[in-house]
Amino acid sequence: MNGELVDLQAAMAAAIETSHEAWGRTSPNPPVGCVVLDADGVMVGAGPTEPPGGPHAEVIALRAAGERARGGTAVVTLEPCAHTGRTPPCTEALIEAGVARVVYSVEDPNPKAAGGAAVLTEAGIAVESGLLATQAKRGPLRAWLHSMRTGRPHVTWKFASTVDGRVAAADGTSRWISGEESRAEVHELRRHMDAIMVGLGTVATDDPQLTARAADGSLADRQPLRVIVGRGEIPPGARVLDTDAETLHLRTNDPDEVLDELGKCGVVDVLLEGGPRLAGAFVRAGAVHRVLAYIAPKLLGDGSSPLVDTGMSSITQALSLDVEEVTMSGSDVRISAVPAGTGGTSTAPREA
Repeated sequence: MNGELVDLQAAMAAAIETSHEAWGRTSPNPPVGCVVLDADGVMVGAGPTEPPGGPHAEVIALRAAGERARGGTAVVTLEPCAHTGRTPPCTEALIEAGVARVVYSVEDPNPKAAGGAAVLTEAGIAVESGLLATQAKRGPLRAWLHSMRTGRPHVTWKFASTVDGRVAAADGTSRWISGEESRAEVHELRRHMDAIMVGLGTVATDDPQLTARAADGSLADRQPLRVIVGRGEIPPGARVLDTDAETLHLRTNDPDEVLDELGKCGVVDVLLEGGPRLAGAFVRAGAVHRVLAYIAPKLLGDGSSPLVDTGMSSITQALSLDVEEVTMSGSDVRISAVPAGTGGTSTAPREA
C-alpha cells in the first residue's frame, strides 16, 4: 500500500496492521503502528515502534517519508507521546517534520505520556481522534491498554475442545483435538505473547515445552516467558526446564498473586493455556479478560471439560461473554469473546 493514494480509514487499518510487527517486542511499552500520507494522500512512510530504547512508530514512519511528510498527515494507532523517556517526544518529531494533520485512534491512558494531542494542537497541527478505535483496542494495543488501566497483565485463556466441550478423551489423550492450521496459529500467537502460563498439573500430565515454533518446527525468533503456577516442584527432566526459553515458577495458586508478580516483571500480555483447574481459578477470580476458543468438528462424549471449580453452580451464575469474532481456522471454529460489558479489560482503575 506504500506509494498508493488511500483514504484515512484505509490508512488507519494499515497502521493497525503495521502495529502487529511491534506486538510482543515492545513490552512494557505499547505496540504502536504509524503511517504517513503526503499532502496528496499518498502513503509515503510506515513503521512500528521498536523495542524499548528504540524509536517510536511515528519516528520510523517519518524517517521513511522524509520531506514528503511536510504538509501531510500522520495516522497512528495511539495518541503521540508528549514526554521524554528513553526517547524524545513523538510530538516533537511530528512538529519538526511539518505535518499538517495527525489522526490517532486511541487516547494514551498513561499519565506520563498523555497530552500529545494538546501539544500538537498548540503547534497549529490539526488533530483528530477515535478513528477505528474499536479495531485498535482489539488489536495489539489490547493488553497494554488493560495494563495501563489496572497495573496488571491482560490474560487470554486459550483452549481447544470438541463440539461437545471436551478437551481430552476419557483415557486422557488430547493430541490432537484441534487441526494443523489452529496449532500453527497458536504458535504464531505464542510468539507475540510476553508469557505462557500453565499449572503444575499440566506439566506433570502433558509435559509441554511451551515454546513458539515456526512452520518448519524450529524455534521461533522470539520466545515468551514460561510461567508455571503451583506450590509443588516441577518434575525433574520436564521440558519446561530446558534452555529453549526462560521459565518462572510461581509457588502459589492465587491468581491475584500471580498477576501481581508478573506485573512486577514487566509482563503485559499472558496466554493462559491450562489446565481446567487453573483456568477455573482465574475465571473465578475475574482474571480472564479474553477467551480464545478453538472448536474442533469432533465428538467425544466422555472426557475432560475445559473448566472446573469455577464456583458457578447455577445457570444464573454463568459468566456471560460478548463475542467479538467468529472465524474459521482450517476446519475448526475460532471464537474470540470477552466478559460481557468489559470490552476485554477490567473496569477497575490502576492504583497509584
